[in-house]
Amino acid sequence: MTVSGCSSDEDISQCYHVAMSPDTESNQQTAARLFGSQSPYLLKQHGLVDENERNWLMTMNEAASVCCTPSNLRRRLPILSWVPTYTTNTLLRDFIAGLTVGLTAIPQGIAYAVVAGLPPQYGLYSAFAGCFMYIFFGSCKDITIGPTAIMALMTGKYVKLYGPAFSVLLTFLSGCIILLFGVLHLGFLVEFISLPVTVGFTSAAALTIASSQIKPLFGLSGSSNSFMSSLENLFANYKTFTIGDSALGLVTIIILTAIHHFKPRAPCQEEVTTARKILHNFLWLFGLAKNAIVVLIGTVLAFIFFQNGFQPFKLTGPVDSGLPPFQPPPFSTVVHNKTLSFFDMTSRLESALIAVPMVSVLEHIAIAKAFAKGKSIDATQEMIAVGLSNILGSFFLSLPTTGSFTRTAVNNASGVCTPLGGLFTGVLVLLSLSFLTSTFFFIPKATLAGVIFFAMFHMIEYKIVYTLWHTKKLDLIPLFASLLSCLLLGLEYGMLIGILVNILFILYSSARPKVSLTWLTVQGEEVLLVTPTQSLVFPAADYLRQLIIDSCHLRNSLAPVVVYGTHIHFIDSTMAKGLKLLIDDLIIRKQPIYLWRWREAAMLTCLGFDPDLAQYFKFDDSIEQLIKGPEIFAQPESDQDILSVYLGPTVTSSAPDLT
Repeated sequence: MTVSGCSSDEDISQCYHVAMSPDTESNQQTAARLFGSQSPYLLKQHGLVDENERNWLMTMNEAASVCCTPSNLRRRLPILSWVPTYTTNTLLRDFIAGLTVGLTAIPQGIAYAVVAGLPPQYGLYSAFAGCFMYIFFGSCKDITIGPTAIMALMTGKYVKLYGPAFSVLLTFLSGCIILLFGVLHLGFLVEFISLPVTVGFTSAAALTIASSQIKPLFGLSGSSNSFMSSLENLFANYKTFTIGDSALGLVTIIILTAIHHFKPRAPCQEEVTTARKILHNFLWLFGLAKNAIVVLIGTVLAFIFFQNGFQPFKLTGPVDSGLPPFQPPPFSTVVHNKTLSFFDMTSRLESALIAVPMVSVLEHIAIAKAFAKGKSIDATQEMIAVGLSNILGSFFLSLPTTGSFTRTAVNNASGVCTPLGGLFTGVLVLLSLSFLTSTFFFIPKATLAGVIFFAMFHMIEYKIVYTLWHTKKLDLIPLFASLLSCLLLGLEYGMLIGILVNILFILYSSARPKVSLTWLTVQGEEVLLVTPTQSLVFPAADYLRQLIIDSCHLRNSLAPVVVYGTHIHFIDSTMAKGLKLLIDDLIIRKQPIYLWRWREAAMLTCLGFDPDLAQYFKFDDSIEQLIKGPEIFAQPESDQDILSVYLGPTVTSSAPDLT
């Protein structure tokens, strides 16, 4: 419905109010002038609009005005925050960083496609869409979105069973789920994955990927689909290794290790010359582009041998040239001469529909935090960016993508200033697809395997085991539960098992809270002081009750029980019921009980459950006054009396005065 002559929300509101008023002929004429045949009054007269339409319209106008504020637009389109201050110097730095990252993204993309069991070009198809989308929606300048080893490994299981179409559909569905996570602000779900579980998962993924590269690294025959099958294949086919592949693979790892540990020394102030500065920058760039350099060396060697009639290395083989077609993701496919519908495909993806988005978000947020440098991370915006990147990528045959730690580190070290650096990375990848695919034929598989093997070695976080052993040994249980189950059962199930083990630890701490039981003698009378050190929830209800009863039985005592509640910030209704049962038990034993200096929120929960519990809450300054002091609290007659009489003075978290 259009309204002529109304230029603002306020004008529209006034026009609508006039148009909906049937009281005067002038109002009806105004309605006709403003709305024409779509006059709300005329529509109402014909039964086409109800009384709530005006309220609904105003509500929508208010919601739109809130959502479309400049601050919200800048938050959801971060590009609006940095474009106005963009300079030529910033463009130059982004250009250099983008090209440097591109030199890393090309060999890694090809290698990760091999890990996923896809044709090499699929890795490059996955390396540019996220770069472009993140320019508009990304909030962290350093992050580069693209294929990663873990995403490739989790996708490879379905590619080997059902073909590339499942990879593209998984990308699309993962993007939709991640985008939904962002829209619904579900970033907190990642917080249920603790550090030990994350370390176990990433280390298991690194071991699985590294083991899968043993076959191409040494030129072995056979197949390897998992960590255990890779080891079995190694022992079963170790006699089939080839000298050429083995030598090239090992030399690749040695060169990468040497470059990694060689760090050029920055020249001193007195030594700064143009030549030394150029040399330092060259060595720095050489270190950043080490993956591209070893792949280039291996490719040149393979080409020379091939031209002379020798082929000592197993080569990547033909790579389709040209840009990927822009087409919707496949919602049906043919597998083994059988047509699978969309529902057939999603049912076969199973746990990957949850595991892949969760791991993608976990990996991305962890990288964002690592490079935040003290700045806050907008997890919601990052999930929106990753989700949209995957959705767009699925139209270009991409496999699931997320933030890449390696390429993000290169981006940061290259001095990137804004996400626009991704533009140059993406363009370089597209140029390689257009003009360099013929050279990809000669890339030795052993070289790619060496690149992946070297990268995976640095993902194994073995040092944290020593740290946890000397800080909290119990954290090693979820770590090794996640690690071993990932290696033996697969990454999806291993991660879930690690999370479940961690949740069991949390539930156990809730069911068995730390409670201090101290027998005191106050002015010649024995007293049991019960001090919970945390809030109490339903799993601990029976435990606390039984703990106090058993302690009194063992001592054969009817001494007063004082539950000191300054550390109890909240309880739930089940705990309140358990407290009532405890009081009933002690009443039967003719044993006094006092709920001393409880916090307001916890006390109000108890009073809401049973107002009669008010008589047991005490707020004396010392335990002597509590036990021997006069009765200063009368039985309340109403809930209002409870609040006015029993709230007492402000409760602090100081220790009880026992002297």
